[in-house]
Amino acid sequence: MSNTAETAPATVPDFPQTMGHPRPLWMLFMTEFWERFAFYSVSWALALYIVAHFFNGDPAGEAWASKIYGAYTALIYATSIFGGYVADKVIGYQRSILIGAAVMALGLFVVMLPSKDIFLFGLAMVVVGNGLFKPNISSMVGQLYGPKDERRDRGFTLFYMGINGGALLAPLLTGWLASYFTDTPTQENYRIVFGAAGVGMALSLFWFWFGRRGLKSVGRPAPDQANRMRVVWVLVAVAVAVPLVYLLLAFIGANGLQWLLSLLFVGVAAMLVVEAARHDRVQLDRVIAMLIIFAFNILFWMMYFQLGTSFNFLAANMVDREMFGGWMFPVGWFQSVSPVAIIVLAPLVTQVWALLARRHKEPSIPRKFGLGLVFNGLGFTALMYALTYSVDSHGLIPFWPLTACYVLQTIGELCLSPIGLSMVTKLAPPRVVGVAMGGWFLSMAVGGNLSGLLAGQISGDSGMTAASALAGFTFSFWLLAGAGVLLLLISPLINRLMHGVR
Repeated sequence: MSNTAETAPATVPDFPQTMGHPRPLWMLFMTEFWERFAFYSVSWALALYIVAHFFNGDPAGEAWASKIYGAYTALIYATSIFGGYVADKVIGYQRSILIGAAVMALGLFVVMLPSKDIFLFGLAMVVVGNGLFKPNISSMVGQLYGPKDERRDRGFTLFYMGINGGALLAPLLTGWLASYFTDTPTQENYRIVFGAAGVGMALSLFWFWFGRRGLKSVGRPAPDQANRMRVVWVLVAVAVAVPLVYLLLAFIGANGLQWLLSLLFVGVAAMLVVEAARHDRVQLDRVIAMLIIFAFNILFWMMYFQLGTSFNFLAANMVDREMFGGWMFPVGWFQSVSPVAIIVLAPLVTQVWALLARRHKEPSIPRKFGLGLVFNGLGFTALMYALTYSVDSHGLIPFWPLTACYVLQTIGELCLSPIGLSMVTKLAPPRVVGVAMGGWFLSMAVGGNLSGLLAGQISGDSGMTAASALAGFTFSFWLLAGAGVLLLLISPLINRLMHGVR
């Protein structure tokens, strides 16, 4: 679930070791744990809160909530490009993370205030703060190890466990809080979720603030970046960026944002092609292969990010969540299925790839992407079956189809997501690897915004129904399945364009 380059410096400080790894790894582990707790708490509650609070529970608000969620998700990824630049070129990693964490924590508390405009302004603060935080915390993990340190991959594995640990705890704890601290059993208290997320982000900030001295020189500003006026200028930039993001959310909207993101993506693609053409035909072929995979990546996340919109509305209104003794399974707990599945299945998927590699049959990068698309699509078949054959007299479907959908989509994510950044570093022209990383982030941002637009279509003007959900999920299945099969069929062509990169 991390989306940053794994960098390593030429020289590494002499760190004390804990459990066979540099001691600062564990500080970064907990910093990221609490940030991910905050992020995934907001992710499951955001669209539901909009409908409950700003539309008084009227399903007619689902379309607008979906578009806001999609735009928010898209901007989270898009602003990471600028946050990485600020850390690299302006103030260093440590200062970027501290500023980003502080802005995010404040924004999460602002989101709780009962006004639509203030709510959107708080979301804009979270987006800008996340842009400074997200791409830089993982980069510092890579800087704890030398370029040839064999422990480096294991260190990232441990760090990613922190990510998934926060993703697992967030819906379990905040889902329980939302269900427990409410006056009515059918209406969850989503505002308390944002409060808990704000507390989690504050813990992340304090953890890094008090632990950063252990990093020594890692992440500190370079000599030409040490001037504190640079920090002042970044704060000014944040003060300008937050209202701009607010305007994107409040006035330009998801449709306008889609045009902006698409133009940015085309611009990045053109820069990569021009740079590759200056090298040779091999480099140009590799960039073309990378851009083809970027296009399929958009489709994957367009469907996957429905977990925060269509799937949540389905869970809240159309899934039989009643358990023993009349107890209602919290909506947020469905979002814990994916991190559990990652923790359980990631080692199995790794072993399968290793077994196939020993037999010289491990799938290539485009084939793994194709499998990811197919498994993502298969997740929708469970919901299609339930909505066709298992709707009861109350208009509810059983508990298991949504759970099965999450598990199948997680298998798809494990086939696709872990190799994305590695692929970029292998295929991009050496001088513009950062631009190529921006293309990867933008492909996810475009997919995130499209997911909100699609979910808005599924809900329509009056809210999601069994019929509209079936139509939307059927469309999602066929688009993913068709794209996955197409990618598998053209994989030999893409492999030739990659010229030996695997």
